[in-house]
Amino acid sequence: MRVRPASGQHRRVRLRVLVITLALLFGTALTSAAGPAPSPASRLEAVTSRGEVRVCSTGDYRPFTHLEDGNWSGIDVEMAQDLGRRLGVRVTMVPTTWKTLLDDFVAKCDMAVGGVSVTLDRARRAFFSDAYLVDGKTPITRCENGGRFGTLDEIDQPGVRVIVNPGGTNERFVRSRLTRATIVTHPDNTTIFDEIVAGRADLMITDAVETRYQAKLHPELCPVHPDKPFTYVEKAYLLPRGDVIFQQWVNHWLSIARHDGTYDGIVTRWLG
Repeated sequence: MRVRPASGQHRRVRLRVLVITLALLFGTALTSAAGPAPSPASRLEAVTSRGEVRVCSTGDYRPFTHLEDGNWSGIDVEMAQDLGRRLGVRVTMVPTTWKTLLDDFVAKCDMAVGGVSVTLDRARRAFFSDAYLVDGKTPITRCENGGRFGTLDEIDQPGVRVIVNPGGTNERFVRSRLTRATIVTHPDNTTIFDEIVAGRADLMITDAVETRYQAKLHPELCPVHPDKPFTYVEKAYLLPRGDVIFQQWVNHWLSIARHDGTYDGIVTRWLG
């Protein structure tokens, strides 16, 4: 048998339903009058509000970035400083490594610079700016051995020692393409080319722009076909994933810097 609520209880239930309904209707009306909820703030607003842009970089990849005795230099360091000036904020460089680049960027920084290659893996966790340089992987070796290492098949031979810096695209390329050569890991990218000069490694495969720059520092070393690298690589700046506002501002700044002589002037100072 169905039990009917007492009349007083029934009225209280009906009153409660009426109050809830009116509250919902009133809340909807307020939301409609005020418009949609505001979007989350862009990193652009956060950077300008704090007066600082935090820039992650490895500091070991000349001519893009170099850190020595607490002093930063390089093409991308000067570009970051130009971005800070145009945005009206100070630039704080944050040291990282190639192995921890993405984690440090997500946790600590507003952007990352320093010859960062555009990869699909990195694009899963971050946005990129427009590319500012197209490059590719090519060998650098002692000049007397330049004729020995023109192709990957010539390089991938027993007894050939290929040196790599851990954690970056150089190591990934070498380990994916070479199976017979000996791969030597050297943890310090600032001294890795000294290992080739000293004869403790036969060659390194890295970006063509780096081979040209290191050949200027080490006359004993020569790039191998830097104009015809093994791969196609774009260099860009790493930006927060999902933040289109900040990405668009960086892209506009980068386009201006590349057309008003800023970028070319910086590159000329480093590469001639």
